[in-house]
Amino acid sequence: MYATINVLLMCFSLALTGLVGTAQAEIVVPDGSVIEVDEATVKSVVAMFERAEQAVKAHDLDRVMTVYASQYNYHGLKKDDIRKVWKDLFKEYEEITSTHLFSKFTKVGSGSQTVLEVTCTGRLWGHSKTTGLQVPIDSWHQEIHYLMLEEGEWRIRGNLGDSQRVLPFGTSPHPLF
Repeated sequence: MYATINVLLMCFSLALTGLVGTAQAEIVVPDGSVIEVDEATVKSVVAMFERAEQAVKAHDLDRVMTVYASQYNYHGLKKDDIRKVWKDLFKEYEEITSTHLFSKFTKVGSGSQTVLEVTCTGRLWGHSKTTGLQVPIDSWHQEIHYLMLEEGEWRIRGNLGDSQRVLPFGTSPHPLF
């Protein structure tokens, strides 16, 4: 119950942040989150998203791409596809910021097949160079980031297993974060 209230309050806060002034990046693991992994894993994931945020802030495409696994696949989008998306975002937006509210961390599998499922609510905003407005680029609610260990670090893998290229009606893709 309290976790649900915390998530709702954070969503309201995210909405207000986007409506008033320049948004600030935020990565939060609120009290009441379901943590089924060790503290070092949580810290490692948060650090990875913080590095990504700094890379986005600097418009450093190569550093942004380090958060994606080499075998990244999100409903048919590969790592090169995501690179092009970020490149286009950097051309159109200044001051890109994201917010991530992590509500659950779960490990699935073992050994080299281990996948970390991180449930997240968040958003990505940017200041449009074309319109001069602060606009939403993407938002998500209770989406799962699938992460895998690669070269000793957690990286975004995409979705699990085989999946449809076309998503069911009413769902939208969230390939970036």
